[in-house]
Amino acid sequence: MTWNWQQSDWPRFTFSSEAYTALEASFLKNAGVIVGAMAHVPKLERLTLTVDLITQETLDSSAIEGEVLDRESVQSSLARQLGLQAPLRRSGPKEAGAVELMADVYRGFDAPLDQDRLYAWHGMLMNGRQDLSSIGRYRNHSDAMQIVSGPIGRETIHFEAPPSDRVPDEMNAFLDWFSSSSPTGSAPLPAVTRAAIAHLWFESIHPFEDGNGRIGRAIAELALAQATSAPSLTVLSEAIKLHRRAYYDKLHEASLSNKIDPWIEWFGETVLAAQQNTRRRVLFVIAKTRMLSDLQALINPRQERALLRLFEAGPSGFEGGMSASNYQKITSASPATATRDLVGLVDLGAVIRTGENRNARYWLNWENE
Repeated sequence: MTWNWQQSDWPRFTFSSEAYTALEASFLKNAGVIVGAMAHVPKLERLTLTVDLITQETLDSSAIEGEVLDRESVQSSLARQLGLQAPLRRSGPKEAGAVELMADVYRGFDAPLDQDRLYAWHGMLMNGRQDLSSIGRYRNHSDAMQIVSGPIGRETIHFEAPPSDRVPDEMNAFLDWFSSSSPTGSAPLPAVTRAAIAHLWFESIHPFEDGNGRIGRAIAELALAQATSAPSLTVLSEAIKLHRRAYYDKLHEASLSNKIDPWIEWFGETVLAAQQNTRRRVLFVIAKTRMLSDLQALINPRQERALLRLFEAGPSGFEGGMSASNYQKITSASPATATRDLVGLVDLGAVIRTGENRNARYWLNWENE
């Protein structure tokens, strides 16, 4: 099998720019909507939302590679990194390193991407690892860099990267392109197209012993942020994780040829889906602020406590919907009081009821806010 980097046109990726005009326009429009919506979120809520979004991105980028991080450790570390007060929670080396990387991507979205920065990112991600020979520098082993699956002796080779002695030159070419293709570079590319190529190109080189997927997705986030001149809150990894098999299939397909339209199309649609997820979360926070403000003088402390618990569950809602029994546990209300309180919340338009009697469930009516 001949890989993309072994072909005569490497790394001259070819694609139809005109095919993605509408996609690129949608990305920029969505980015503007998100920035505009965030401006309506109070400062503390905005910072909290930012921490939540970056936490999700950190967790999902690791989860794509099969690595599970502790959510509370990641969240508290990020909160402190971004200036929020948070309970001190001991972080393991994996969590601490992943947080450092994502915080650098967020805060340093307009900083150049160079070898030193990539080395620093790798050092962060591999924090505490004792099983690698090259940490904070490109791989230098003589063995073939392969992505394989299956039992020993019957492995399936999904991809083989360039040999280690080619990595420095390959990465120099990649970093030169990343600089020149930036919005202020000599040959700027549209946002999504640039991010898609950057991710594919980096993954094709696979310059590090481990961590390439996570760093590659961070590079894509960086490219998207640079296009909007604002830190990225795209939660790209969350959208990729939902379609992980398709992600790996499309990367494999793109590794066989330097004609990459299918990859750009799939990546672009995934970016737009990620933006919609972010937009929904921003609107959810705005709805929470408005609802609690509008109802402040109309609800009692029990009802407020229940609404806060419903909002805590996020845009997808309280799992299974809130029942009268749930309400009683949350508020310590009697059955009769719980029923009366819930009817009051329905009458106020704060929640919607589905089902009857014991099957009645209550859901936030936030999307009408």
